[in-house]
Amino acid sequence: MQNPAGLYDLTPDITVPVGLNLVAALTGFSDAGSAVTQLSDYLLDTMSHSVVARFDNDTLLDYRARRPTIYFDQDHVADYTPLALNLYLMKDELDQPFLLLTGYEPDFQWDRFTAAVLQLIARYEVKATTWVHAIPMPVPHTRPVGTTVSGNRTELIETMSLWRPRTQAPANALHLLEYRLSELSHPVAGFVLLIPHYLAETEYPLAAVSAIESVSAATGLIFPTDRLREEGREFLAKIDGQVENNQELARLVGTLEERHDSYIQDNPLRSPLTDIDGALPSADEIAAELQNFLASRRNGDDSAPSI
Repeated sequence: MQNPAGLYDLTPDITVPVGLNLVAALTGFSDAGSAVTQLSDYLLDTMSHSVVARFDNDTLLDYRARRPTIYFDQDHVADYTPLALNLYLMKDELDQPFLLLTGYEPDFQWDRFTAAVLQLIARYEVKATTWVHAIPMPVPHTRPVGTTVSGNRTELIETMSLWRPRTQAPANALHLLEYRLSELSHPVAGFVLLIPHYLAETEYPLAAVSAIESVSAATGLIFPTDRLREEGREFLAKIDGQVENNQELARLVGTLEERHDSYIQDNPLRSPLTDIDGALPSADEIAAELQNFLASRRNGDDSAPSI
């Protein structure tokens, strides 16, 4: 393996206190409800921050899969906005410093990238690492966003992990980072948000709120969420309006509510996603449900979120 330090450039004259929390949020093949994107954008928009390290796009990024943005002004390219994968020094609402690793999930050199992040964690004597991911699940929007918590912080797993499957699943780069950190007995927690599958392609504000709450629970950091919560209330009002006007969608949500509530109340060892026989719905069944209510959805307010 080539030297992992060759993947990033440190910003000169940035002093990073030792012993901070590291929060990691990378956008990859799945970002249900745009939870990770919203989390990163919200933190960078509302918190003071400085770039500590910039990772090398030309080594890690497949430009054909995720193309940068240009601005075309009539007859010429007026601006070019590259994608970014950076480590930031941030401060929360109470001026508590922390580190944020955010940007695109690397397309290449995962082992070397992980080794590079481990170098930075060791360099700054990171106290604990927390990462966030979001996947679509057949759960109702009328219940709080659930999480699956992984890692070695058992207190968070015991109190916050709603669904604890034994399964094989496609990995992302932060799964590998968690695995390596666990081998080193470094405190690490991964929060996988379980987003209603019919909202997976929307920008779901309450997914971002859940992501922030998960980070706060793991780190003690404090973030403003009033704007996101208000956007979430408006979003849910539009979704509820669509449910009221669509009997098939209402039946779907009702079925999901029954499964969820049955799990919470009666059988904590059984997944809330299973049917009465204990079987998980297949991807085809979920897609068929979604297609059915989309096909039957009545024309409404164009500003309402598409689900």
